[in-house]
Amino acid sequence: MDTILQALVMGIVQGLTEFLPVSSSGHLVIVPSLLGWEDPFITSLEFSVMLHIGTLIALLVYFRRDWLRLVPAGLATIRDRSFAGDPDRRLAWLIAAATVPALVAGFLLSDLAENQFRQVGLVALMLVVGAAILWLAERSGRRDRTIDGMSVPVAVAIGGAQALALVPGISRSGISIAAGLFAGLEREAAARFSFLMATPVTAAAGAYEGLTLLRGESDVVVQGGPLLVGMVASLVAGFVAIALLLRFLRTRSTDIFVAYRILLALTVVVVWLGPQR
Repeated sequence: MDTILQALVMGIVQGLTEFLPVSSSGHLVIVPSLLGWEDPFITSLEFSVMLHIGTLIALLVYFRRDWLRLVPAGLATIRDRSFAGDPDRRLAWLIAAATVPALVAGFLLSDLAENQFRQVGLVALMLVVGAAILWLAERSGRRDRTIDGMSVPVAVAIGGAQALALVPGISRSGISIAAGLFAGLEREAAARFSFLMATPVTAAAGAYEGLTLLRGESDVVVQGGPLLVGMVASLVAGFVAIALLLRFLRTRSTDIFVAYRILLALTVVVVWLGPQR
């Protein structure tokens, strides 16, 4: 298949699965493997991270009004050394607190994430593990708290859970939504905080990989056309996915995603093990 078309498919897959709790990084490992794609750029971690830049732009566009309030509010907190009863100031620092665990984990485990975690068998296992966590969260969470009712320890705990998404198959949105549900957040509030929290983490990862590519430190040859197509596709698909998921979670549970994860894991195991038998 033409590399441009592969990049288009991968961009759409990234955009849809980044925000649905089904693991975008897992899909970016599974899809090329199932379809027999072997282009080193399409299957590289660098291309995967650049696709995340597309979904980062989708986040910034979708939540632009929130960030236009939160950034000045966070800076005002530093200036005044006080939250001043402003929920935006408090939320800005909750997001900052939640970001720390994922940034630390990403710094310490980046080599493992690149060299050891991107295996189809591990992805299938983590899809099931993530499904079990999400299923338990749905049944144990009270779902009676909004973001305004969150404490700093809860935000840090959700951020710590997000760090587990370094392992493909877990899902950043899935694990952080599950952590929010465990903490008693409403489904939509858990998803909204997950998306806001993911913004600085994704930006940091994208900046790091972008510098690596610009410095020529990457082992893969960058293909400009496929890269642009993939990023635009991930942006558009990501924007649609955010809107659909937030609307969906207002009235429905995440059980459909639990079922999808398990079915996908079973499919991967059957296809992956089939040729070895």
